[in-house]
This record gives sequence, structure tokens and C-alpha cells, in this order.
Amino acid sequence: MTATGSAVGEELGARAARVRALAVLRVRGRALGVAVLPAAVAVVLYAGGVTGHLTGPGWDTARWVTALIAVVVLLVAAAVALVVARSRPAVTPTVELTERQAPDLYRLVRDLADRLGVPAPSAIALTPDCDSWLEDRSHPAHARGARRAPGAAPEAPVLVIGSPFMWWMRVAELRAVLAPVVAGTGPAAHPDIAAARRFVRGLDAAVAAPDTPGLDPLRRLGARGVGRLARLMLQGCRGHAAEMERGVAAAGSERAQAVDYGVRIVAQEQVGLAYAGWDRLLTRVALPAWRMGRWPARLDAGVVSALTELSRRDRLADGFTSRLGERPACDLLEEPGTVDAATSLLAARLFHGAPAEPGPDWAPVEWSEYAEEVVDRKWRADAARLHQVLDRLGAGTPAGPGPTGGAVTDAPTLARVMSHLTAAPGAVRPEERDAYDERRGAYDDEPDLAGAGAGTAAAEVLAAALTAQTVREEERRPVVPAAEGPDGPLPLFPLQPPRTGRDLLADHVTAMVCCAAVDTADAAPGLDWLDGPALLLGGSRSTDLAPAVLCLVEDGDPEPLRAWLTKAGVRPEKPVRLV
Repeated sequence: MTATGSAVGEELGARAARVRALAVLRVRGRALGVAVLPAAVAVVLYAGGVTGHLTGPGWDTARWVTALIAVVVLLVAAAVALVVARSRPAVTPTVELTERQAPDLYRLVRDLADRLGVPAPSAIALTPDCDSWLEDRSHPAHARGARRAPGAAPEAPVLVIGSPFMWWMRVAELRAVLAPVVAGTGPAAHPDIAAARRFVRGLDAAVAAPDTPGLDPLRRLGARGVGRLARLMLQGCRGHAAEMERGVAAAGSERAQAVDYGVRIVAQEQVGLAYAGWDRLLTRVALPAWRMGRWPARLDAGVVSALTELSRRDRLADGFTSRLGERPACDLLEEPGTVDAATSLLAARLFHGAPAEPGPDWAPVEWSEYAEEVVDRKWRADAARLHQVLDRLGAGTPAGPGPTGGAVTDAPTLARVMSHLTAAPGAVRPEERDAYDERRGAYDDEPDLAGAGAGTAAAEVLAAALTAQTVREEERRPVVPAAEGPDGPLPLFPLQPPRTGRDLLADHVTAMVCCAAVDTADAAPGLDWLDGPALLLGGSRSTDLAPAVLCLVEDGDPEPLRAWLTKAGVRPEKPVRLV
């Protein structure tokens, strides 16, 4: 694209944004006009009475009624305006970077702003997400330091950068990705666009005003009324605001065409790759640790390992690892480890609702300690819960050989679990069936035991009992403090998907098998960067355990698991060590 074409595209985008900003402000103007209309009518009626044109009892009554309506409407309008002006707009939770913490990064952003001919962002912050944007924090509730003088230029927005970009991207790639974002500070400085954004963000905050904690019933009732009026105005300008933001983005993108255009094409590929690796790292690796009361303190460094592993496995990603020889963007930080720990803790708060500070039950864990501190503890906790449920169900008491040839006992053995899951339908006790049927109403995906085949009925009973036990443990768990953010209770973006009873049972049986393998065979807990907790047999990751466990859980067939145990040298009749 030529420079002339880029300039024309930028001007068109900026013009479209200004037109939409004026449309947003017209909504504000109409609301103001509606508010002052009764007062204007009252003024006309009183002026007519003074001049002798509108006299008589009827006109006197009209004047009093109109004046009363005008006062009420003006009071309501003042209340709405006050709430919109004073409500604290939502701010993304971030880790703020001072210039002392990242002088090279600030220098890069300022140089980029100079090349683009736009104001530099007022500050830089990191967020544990794969995205970057500009955020207006000029509201008085967010202001720090001296108050801005009247008539001064509005404060430039804050540049928010996704922390995974800092560790995975190279310096040139980061500059190319940030170019269209930084270019957005130009349109943001336009008075009409800035005023429209402040109005929309104020309406957003006013809509949420009724949910503000600490309001008495009367103030909450008033806040609900203000919220309804704010929502009505927001509906009137939401479409214009969205088009305004598209125009701003288009103008920024066109302005940034001349800056590192070739590098940006490659960098956009890295954005998609970083998003895939970050999502896998959070859901498969970080979430199990968070559930165990541990938070990985080097999540951003972990995404590099995860994406490197993805590059090794995926032929489509070949060549990406050659980039690792170039200077990473995290070198722009003075203390990358400290910043990584802060963003990792913030990620736990946002995605898991964890405490804001470390404590006795909430401690950091290094990647070198992950296998022992997280994987092994998780397996043994799940195994202990499984045997606790079996004890309550009375499983394992029948004498005789189990499915692996050994005698079935009440000891915490894998043989005991396999014996229960391969029991015939008649072996399920009536009280177990009654307890299962009582719980089944809360789980639409649980089948009726009456139609269950051999082994399946026992699995359904055990799955329901495990679900109930897990729920009880969650209810008994102490509520952690500081799980509150600027947008409401945390987590804002929970990662934990709903799990069925079968999934829960499969996880617990797998944990029991892994414990038996670690205690009786040449196995060890490990970490797979893409799949999370892993069982290592002879130093290599075992990949064929899951199908064997599913055959046992879903079909009551122990043969595939029995073959796997024999091949791995695991002795299921030996008791395992529980937590």
C-alpha cells in the first residue's frame, strides 16, 4: 500500500470515528433536552402570567403542575448526571510498570509514538492475556498524584500489553504488534472522541451502580432507577460507540502501515501461536496447581516452554524455534522474574479467584518443583478421596480374588478399585442404589441404574458419591479473602469447565493408577507443558493409560488396564501411600 493510500485510509477511519462520536454526544444532548423541557415549559407559562396573556385558575394550576414536574425531572437528571460523573469506570486488573522497571520498553514505545506522529501513552501495564490495547484511566477515581489543572490537555491512555507477548515475542515483533495500538493515541486525543468515550464509560459504570456493596435499601432503590435510565441511554448510543471504536482502530492500523509492515505479518502469526500456548498452559498446567493451593510463579516463562514443545510436535510450527536466538522482548524489563511472578499471581486471581497475596495455604511453586509439589500431591489427594468414598460405600469387604487375581481387601489398593468397578449389577447394594437415585436428580447426564449393565451400575454409584464428596469438600473449604476486583467478585474469567460424574471418576481412577505405578514400578510424576500432569515410565511420558481407564470406567472392562499394568510392572494388590 502506498503512503498516499495509507494516509487516505487513515483520514477516512478518523473521520468515521469523529462522526460516530458526535452521534454519541447527540444522545447525551437529547437526554439533556428532555430533562430541561418541563422547566422550559414552566418558564413560558410563568412568563405568560406575568405579561397578562395566560391568566385564570386553569393557567395557575398548569403553572404549579408544570413547575412541580420540572423540579422532579431536574432532580432526577441531576442525580443521573452525578452518578454518571462519579461512578468509577471499570479498569482491567493489571501489573503496572514504572519507567524504572522497564526503561528500554518505555523508550521503545516513545520512539514508536514519535515515528507514528502521535502522543506517547502515559504509562505501560501488563495483563495476563494475549491481547494489547489502550485504556483510559483519566477518571478522578483512578487518578494518582496531583490533580490536572483546568483546561489542561487530557491525559494520554495507558498502554496495556499482554504479558505472554513479552516472553514469547522478539523485540522487533513486539514493536510491530504494538504499532497499530500505539497509533490509537492520536484519535484518542480528539476532544469529541474523548468526550464520547467518557460518556459511554460513565453510563457503563452507572448501570452497575445498584450492585455497589454497602448501599442502604433507599440508596440501592435510587441506584436501580438511575441504572435503568443509564441503560436506556446506553442502548441508544452503543451502536455508535462500537462504530466509533472501529473507526479509531482502522485509523490506527492505516497509520501504522509504514512501521515494520513486513515484520508485523510474521508477528501476527506469533500472536495466534501465543494464544494457543497460553490457553493450554492455563487450563492444563496452572489450573491443577491453583486447585492444590500453589501458584506457578513463572507462567510467562512457561509459555515459552509450552510453545517450544508445540513447535517440536507440530510440523506446521517448524521454524518458529529459530526465532529464539533473537533478543526476547522480556529483555526490555529490568527484572523479568519479578514481573513474571506478579503477572502470574494476577492470573491466579483473575482465572481462579485466588488471594491477592501469598500465604500458608497459597504458596508459589517453581517449575522444577511442580512434579512433586503439584502432580504427586494431586494424585494422592484424589486417591485418598476415592478410597474414602469406597469406605463409605462398604466396597472391598467381600472375600475372594479380585480382577487381578489377588484378594480384595479394604486396604488402599488399585485392586480394590478395580474390583468395585467390575462388580455385577446385583452386587450393588440397595442402599447404594437409593443414595444414587436421590442424587441423580441434580445431574441430568447421569443414567438410570435400572438399565445399567455389568460393572456400569457400580461405576455410576461411585461417580455420584465422588461428586457429592467433592461438593462437600468445596463447601467446607475456607473462603479466601481478597477475591474482589474492580469489576466485581473474582474470578472474572473462570477456567474450570463443568465436569460430569464420569469425568470425575475417570480422573480419580487415573490418579490411583499413577500412585500405584509410582509406588510399585519404575514410574515418577512429571510435567508435560501442553497436557499438564504426566506419568513418566522409564523416563518417558505414558500416553496409552487414558483409553484403558475409560474402558474400565465406562464399560466395566478391566482387561485393557490389566494389560497395561502388566506391561508397566505395576502391582495393583500393593497398598499405595495416600496423603
